[in-house]
Amino acid sequence: MIALVARDLRLAIRAGGGFGLGLGFFLIFVTLTALGVGPTEAVLAPLAPGALWLGALLACLLSLDRIFALDREDGSLDALLTAPLPPEAVAVSKALAHWITTGLPLTVAAPVLAPLLFLPPSALPWLIAALAVGTPALSAIGTFGAALTVGLRRGSLLLSLIVLPMYVPTLVFGADCVRRAAQGLDPTLPLVLTAALTLGAIALLPFATAAALRVNLR
Repeated sequence: MIALVARDLRLAIRAGGGFGLGLGFFLIFVTLTALGVGPTEAVLAPLAPGALWLGALLACLLSLDRIFALDREDGSLDALLTAPLPPEAVAVSKALAHWITTGLPLTVAAPVLAPLLFLPPSALPWLIAALAVGTPALSAIGTFGAALTVGLRRGSLLLSLIVLPMYVPTLVFGADCVRRAAQGLDPTLPLVLTAALTLGAIALLPFATAAALRVNLR
């Protein structure tokens, strides 16, 4: 699995779906939000938790179609599914590689960009915690959606339609955690619910992803 994750990291960076793509989109999204809504604290501060989480979610969505597409094009996906490594382990490796190249950089960059939206400094640790806990669920769900559409032409739009509704609970609880922290309330409950969603996605979706790959590549 370690070798597969390392290979996927190299492929993601070479294909342009690595660290730069998600971070660039996130920076543009936050900047345009600040300019479009109005560069005043009274307007931006209440919107900051939801805007930061929405930007991270959309940045994760950008590279989902690449998770299995490159392996599908060069035929290595068929070899992976017939290798001694279980398909569920392949799904976990793909999700982990996607999180390392997308979710982890966004988690690190979010507190740097948060002052542009006037997020209170007291909420920054909770923003980092919520993204660190919630973005693995986005990668796991995205890997499942990519497996469902791997055999389809122009499946990017369908992938978005499949994945976005499943992203909603993580978005709601993750943003609520940051919002409560910014308002001085206890953010523990939404953070725990975000973690529960992530654990459930990690526990269940690799099996669904493996089943989807078997069906689509049969």
